Amino acid sequence: MAVLDFATGFLMLSSIIAGQGTSSSQSTSPIVKVDRTVVSEAKFVDYTRRESIAAYVQEYFTDSPVLAEIARCESTYRHLGLDGNVLRGNVNSNDVGVMQINETYHKERAEGLGFDLHTLEGNLAYAKYLYEKQGVRPWKSSSKCWSEFQS
Repeated sequence: MAVLDFATGFLMLSSIIAGQGTSSSQSTSPIVKVDRTVVSEAKFVDYTRRESIAAYVQEYFTDSPVLAEIARCESTYRHLGLDGNVLRGNVNSNDVGVMQINETYHKERAEGLGFDLHTLEGNLAYAKYLYEKQGVRPWKSSSKCWSEFQS
C-alpha cells in the first residue's frame, strides 16, 4: 500500500514494498519521488519511463493485446504529462491517461464503478470494462494505428 504526502511531493512506501532492493542497513520506509508508484503488490511503474508503463500495460492486457496497442497509439504509453499531471489529449483535453478515456462520456460511470481515470490502474481497469461492453469502438478515431492488431 502506498501513502502520498502531497505537501512534500513524495511517495512513502510500506515496509513490505520498500524492503525490495534495499540493504538491511536502509530504512524500511524510504522516500521515493512521486514519479514512481506501486501499481500492485511488489510492482513498481516508473512514470518517467515509457518502457516501464509499456511493459505493465502489455502484461495487464495479456488477454486482449489490442488494448495494449491502443494504449501505444493513443498515448505512446504515457500516463502523465511533462508537468506530472495526468496526460490529456491534444485534440480533446477531456481524454485522459494512457488509454485516453474521455471524461465527458465516461467519468461518471467510471467513478460509479470505483475507477479513478487519473490513476494508471483505474484507467486500465475502466478500459478493460469498456472493451468488454463495447469492444474497440471507444477508440475508433485511432484505429488506423492499431487495427492490424485487432484480435
